[in-house]
Amino acid sequence: MAAYDEPRFLLAGDRCLVVEFGDDIDEAVNARVRTLAALLSAAAHPAIVEAVPTYRSLMVHLDPRRGAVRDLEGAIRALDAKRSHVVLPPASVVSIPCTYGGEFGPDLPDVAAYGGVTEQEVVAIHSEGEYLVHMMGFTPGFPYLGGLSPRIATPRLATPRTRVPAGSVGIAARQTGIYPTDSPGGWRIIGRTPVRLFDATRDPPVWCDAGDYVRFVPIDPVEYDRIRRRVEAGSFVPDIRRRM
Repeated sequence: MAAYDEPRFLLAGDRCLVVEFGDDIDEAVNARVRTLAALLSAAAHPAIVEAVPTYRSLMVHLDPRRGAVRDLEGAIRALDAKRSHVVLPPASVVSIPCTYGGEFGPDLPDVAAYGGVTEQEVVAIHSEGEYLVHMMGFTPGFPYLGGLSPRIATPRLATPRTRVPAGSVGIAARQTGIYPTDSPGGWRIIGRTPVRLFDATRDPPVWCDAGDYVRFVPIDPVEYDRIRRRVEAGSFVPDIRRRM
């Protein structure tokens, strides 16, 4: 069962309340999470500091001086009951260029072997979809992308790498994602993008957010270097369009 009939409320200390809507990666569950986040933002409750969406839940950060955690359950339930009247804003589709395989995608052969397909087929399958950004984490600008084809879904590495280069495109089970900065990581790396996913000096600092979609565009190493130079010069902007 992906979606719960009623949301579940879990305490996370005296400053956070987690509102769960399901137990799986599911677009309908995630839409409900983002809808509640929009409702809370519009309500501007004085005790609510921030609402952070995840795959299947919303973590609501509170100011305990302005309201007790448990006292807000009723208000949140009442807002959730109004979700059918909310229309989420149109999503953007962000095109991310990616060079697959070789030094940029050391795990591409393993992903192909696990799925029983060729490396070229992995690239074709991975780049044919539009992936919903379910949530952002675990480092600033990291998009958790759902909707990966089961044909190339592959488990994480048994032992994570101590350093994954910024821009690396990875697969972990039914998810795909992009490492915005150098960091440890256990995802299967199949490619790399020259695009800088997170830049604190840029407005906005990220190219995509929860509720948007990402599509990958295969490029060769020559095009990778050309785009990388534009990124370093601050002149590159990815193709972004409204999703129909």
